[in-house]
Amino acid sequence: MRLRGIKGSRNVEVRGRGRAGAAGGIGIVGLLVVLAIGYFTGIDVTPLLEGTNQPRSQQTTQAQPADPEATQFAGQVLATTEQVWTRIFAEQLGRTYTPPVMVVFDGVTQSPCGGASGATGPFYCPVDQKAYLDTAFFTMLSQQLGAEGDFAAAYVIAHEVAHHVQNQLGILGQVNAARQKANTAEANALTVRLELMADCLSGVWAQSVQGLMERGDLQEALNAARKIGDDYLQRQAGQVPQPHTFTHGTSEQRAGWFRRGYDSGLVDQCDTFAAR
Repeated sequence: MRLRGIKGSRNVEVRGRGRAGAAGGIGIVGLLVVLAIGYFTGIDVTPLLEGTNQPRSQQTTQAQPADPEATQFAGQVLATTEQVWTRIFAEQLGRTYTPPVMVVFDGVTQSPCGGASGATGPFYCPVDQKAYLDTAFFTMLSQQLGAEGDFAAAYVIAHEVAHHVQNQLGILGQVNAARQKANTAEANALTVRLELMADCLSGVWAQSVQGLMERGDLQEALNAARKIGDDYLQRQAGQVPQPHTFTHGTSEQRAGWFRRGYDSGLVDQCDTFAAR
């Protein structure tokens, strides 16, 4: 992705390091199991990685800055989303877009929606309208999940911003209300549709930044979407895929909805709740 000359967003909040011997003593296999628990359940598994139930305030180390290169990259990508969604809100939706803040950190931090760490992965918190990103996630995305390339990382950022778009449009609130009244399987199914819509909206963003894309960037995003599909991740964890537990959609669903947004460039083509 060509980001040279792109000025980083001012809506980036950089937090220091709060890592306290993460994953100490559990080994790489144990680490992958714990990370899988966090991904599949949405539970903050940072205490498991720290190997203690002591209050986190007693465990944190002296603050250090997050990875400056990854922080700069995140800020530049965030800036492109601000330009894209400001224009799309005006042209396609007749509304005004207010961008989110992205919290970039290294290790662990806190949000009104719970703990944030590499174990929870990037996420958007509608309470404070901030997206949370551990810079170490980019390395995990590439080395452990096999989703290589800068545009794969950019897709992840765009996906979290897409949740903010959903929040701005009132979709998050409606879905959260519906999930509270549903059983677990029904709530998971609603979450899948919400996540696939975010993938589609990420594709709308990608279509709008084609001028910044390099050869292979589209395939990097599609590969990343497939590598974080529920069925793929469950197989990687040694499980038989169980659709009723899915919360993000299959690999092909995720890649397909991203491609739909990319091909159309239209928000109204991302209504996953009207789809079969």
